Amino acid sequence: MRLILYSKPGCHLCEGLQEKLEQVSTPPIELEIRDITTREDWFQAYQYEIPVLFRVRSQRTDRVEEPLPRPSPRATVQQLEQMLQKYLLVKDKE
Repeated sequence: MRLILYSKPGCHLCEGLQEKLEQVSTPPIELEIRDITTREDWFQAYQYEIPVLFRVRSQRTDRVEEPLPRPSPRATVQQLEQMLQKYLLVKDKE
């Protein structure tokens, strides 16, 4: 599974979520970090929302990015794994 995390340098919430996502083993994930300060459109869209997490899905020839709910900063790695598994199973059935 591929995830995108919109972040920016110095954001402690972003760094905390990234650290936890890197420890997730089930489901296995490929994590792409996007620094919103590198593109104006990302900055305008997410400057007040980061960290923002998206799931990347392929549909035929298109790549679709779906927003995921933001986990609590207090969530453990295990809670994050459970949230991802539960949410992604529901999305796969749609």
